[in-house]
Amino acid sequence: MADGVELAVDRWAPSPVGPAAAEKPAATFLLVHGLASNARMWDGVAEALTAMGHAVVTVDLRGHGRSSKPDQGYDVPTVADDLATLIEHLGLDRPIAAGQSWGGNVVLELAARHPTAVRAIALVDGGWIELSEGFPELADCLTALAPPRLAGRLLREVEGWIRSAHADWPESGIQGTLGNFEIRPDGTIAPWLTYDRHLVVLKGLWEHHPAALYAGLSVPVLLIPADDGKSDWSDRKRPAVEAAQAAIPHARTHWMTGDHDLHAQHPHEAAELLHEMTVDGFVP
Repeated sequence: MADGVELAVDRWAPSPVGPAAAEKPAATFLLVHGLASNARMWDGVAEALTAMGHAVVTVDLRGHGRSSKPDQGYDVPTVADDLATLIEHLGLDRPIAAGQSWGGNVVLELAARHPTAVRAIALVDGGWIELSEGFPELADCLTALAPPRLAGRLLREVEGWIRSAHADWPESGIQGTLGNFEIRPDGTIAPWLTYDRHLVVLKGLWEHHPAALYAGLSVPVLLIPADDGKSDWSDRKRPAVEAAQAAIPHARTHWMTGDHDLHAQHPHEAAELLHEMTVDGFVP
């Protein structure tokens, strides 16, 4: 990246016998994680997409996972520029970029700032996040959304909590969630994204206003909001999703039942939606 940041990526080769392999060329997907997450949360989706014949790249964004961890550069435009540089560096031919949560806002910004870099984008329970609407004051946002201080907790304790909280997740999702942490020699963990940098990312997200970008988007946009089916969480986001659908020139919405981390909980269903955009005419 321009400021010396190095991003860790995993490249997934397509199966030569998947249904998309007959397309010339099949799509390449760039899968982008959310806040305090990591590339491995997309493992299940990547496995399914490559089985269908697509190429896949997953990435740890700055401050996360195996990538460089500078103290600045966490505003959404800078992180989006990181992805544009990555696409150029890897020689990717207009991939479809899918981002989850904060990553959804990042790929939306990517499409707005670098419209020729991507073929389409998919927003997985994110991309329409406007924290300043719910928190007019930044201090209130940081207080409400600050992460728990997990550094120093035992790995077995954290893994037990993850498995208990997500009993219906596949193993790829569990292992992906564990990938959010550095595992220390003494059996304790620490989030790869430090507490202080987490707050800096939150500030960047609070400053981001995706609705201002919708009308100018020139690529197809698939919105995949999550409906947990048991709280008003989905109802609160519905107006934002509907506003995005109405304002984006070429968009469609598919609600999925599940947790915020839909891609980890239902990787095959998420992959099917992404594959479908490449074969039904939605993406030229």
